[in-house]
Amino acid sequence: MTRFTARIQRTRPAATFAMAARARALRAAGKDVISLSIGEPDLPTPAHVIEAAHRAAQAGETKYPPIAGTEACRAAVARKFVREQHLPITAKDVLITNGGKQAIFNAVMAVIEPGDAVIIPAPCWAGYIQVVEFAGGVPVFLEGPAASGFRLDPAALEAAMTDRTRLLLLNYPNNPSGAVADAALLESVAAVLRRHPQVLVISDDIYEHLIFEGAYHTLAAVAPDLADRIVTMSGVSKSYAMTGWRLGFCTGPADWLAAMSLVQGTATAGVSTISQAAAVAALDGPLDLLAERRAIYRRRRDLVTAALADAPGLICAKPEGAFYAFPAVTGLLGRSTLAGQRLMNDDDVANALLDEALVATVPGSAFAMAGHIRLSTATGDAVLAEACARIVHFCGALR
Repeated sequence: MTRFTARIQRTRPAATFAMAARARALRAAGKDVISLSIGEPDLPTPAHVIEAAHRAAQAGETKYPPIAGTEACRAAVARKFVREQHLPITAKDVLITNGGKQAIFNAVMAVIEPGDAVIIPAPCWAGYIQVVEFAGGVPVFLEGPAASGFRLDPAALEAAMTDRTRLLLLNYPNNPSGAVADAALLESVAAVLRRHPQVLVISDDIYEHLIFEGAYHTLAAVAPDLADRIVTMSGVSKSYAMTGWRLGFCTGPADWLAAMSLVQGTATAGVSTISQAAAVAALDGPLDLLAERRAIYRRRRDLVTAALADAPGLICAKPEGAFYAFPAVTGLLGRSTLAGQRLMNDDDVANALLDEALVATVPGSAFAMAGHIRLSTATGDAVLAEACARIVHFCGALR
């Protein structure tokens, strides 16, 4: 048997993909499964973006790309960061990555040594846990309960700081809760960081355009004196429905970006030139598209939260952003399904929903917050209505 490294043994597969795989298997077996497990927009990539990619391919833009990105793409991202994040950067301050996840991977691998503590507000995207553990870091979860809007408590952040703390991972709007950080919260976080100069920050702003209540703020703009400690990342996957194009980007201090480029050059090299041409068209294209799609996701958010209000035992806070719902399922625990399965935790609830209601969700334990499930609302209204109806019936039938 092959002997694998410790980093492989300590790295767990993402539960989101495991549930999606189970859903696909059931669907292949002829079951009418609705999968709400993956956060992937059902909306199409904009036509002008596809046309730009086609033109680039026809023009011969098919060679090896620079590791940091093409000049055109880096310049488009810089314009976007100036316009939307209000960060005073230029193209040289940008790194293009193979999806947003590689930006996070590059950043973590560049600064985390085995045993370093990484503070992650919970609930959090499962990918953060994977990357930190792969690097040998120690995730330190700070739970933001539903009663506080799932937001980070700056006092808890201060209390969690130690001499081993190396990194803080922020994600607003948040996956899976939809929590949004206002400027006051970010300034309170900045005040803590000023007292701990050894701590760096990754600000994952991938859902920046999907805010339904409040306004978008990012830490590097709220606290520009900390900009030399912050990598701010985003991408085109969520806002422009370009998950398969695999294009993310980030900005931050020059030395950190250089180290991240070294990680990327070692692992994958540069990003597809066709995807970069498509990203230029997306970022420099019509901005009204973003408002139109935000309105669609807001409508779906409202549809799901209203429908789940009728589910006995579920409590679903209204997300302020992103495209997920994160209902608490503690009111279902200790009860049994029609098939006789006793629900002892959120994993049991998610598995029973798939087995008996044919709706694929993800347990909250995958996001470092047990007692919840996550549903993606990035699918059609009719599909969401049917999925919610099944969930309501499932909850009502528990004994």
